[in-house]
Amino acid sequence: MPDVLVLCYHALSERWPAALSTTPELFREQLELVLGRGYRPVTFEQAVEGGDGRSVAVTFDDAYRSVLERARPIMDELGVPGTVFVPTDWPGREEPMSWPGIHQWLDGPHESELHCMTWDELRELEGAGWEVGSHTCSHPHLTHLADDRLAAELHESRVAVEEALGRTCRSIAYPYGDVDDRVVEAAGAAGYSLGASLPKRLASRGPLDHPRVGIYHADDLRRFKLKLSPLVRRVRKYVP
Repeated sequence: MPDVLVLCYHALSERWPAALSTTPELFREQLELVLGRGYRPVTFEQAVEGGDGRSVAVTFDDAYRSVLERARPIMDELGVPGTVFVPTDWPGREEPMSWPGIHQWLDGPHESELHCMTWDELRELEGAGWEVGSHTCSHPHLTHLADDRLAAELHESRVAVEEALGRTCRSIAYPYGDVDDRVVEAAGAAGYSLGASLPKRLASRGPLDHPRVGIYHADDLRRFKLKLSPLVRRVRKYVP
């Protein structure tokens, strides 16, 4: 049976203590562990549509600049492509990104960690074999939106990625992992064929709701090994 593993990271930093940040040293150790277990590195699209044997996709939500500056050199060295999901209201803006869950870091010593990559930088990653997908426009809780606003967040972000990169955008990651049947249906109607979620239950409900394993600040190598455990992942397929 195929063993397809999709990891979800956000930012890399030596000093930022945010839950969504991982140190470069630990990130390297985690990737080396996965590769040492025989997983073949692929993009999210390749994992969902063509995963066979043991494959791993390393994905990043929010398109923090630290992905380019800190994650990419490690991944290049190890031969691992990545997938970045970008909130399309933010590339190239001078001010740091802000939404519930990260705005507490504004006006403090770690504010610089909140800057988004530019479209040129995202094009650079894509040219190096990475995948760039949508993370909506403004990073809302999609299940809380009225139908018209939901449709706009999904459609307009897909169009923005396509116009900036000059190719079809097929994949989206749902902010906060917040997705239900209505959001999945709306994503399909907006033109996506692949969707990345962050559920407690790791059972896939189809290509537009494909589960990822979230990796966070507290996940040292011991916790990371536990999250990768085939037994733990099988159990999580049945978590209510």
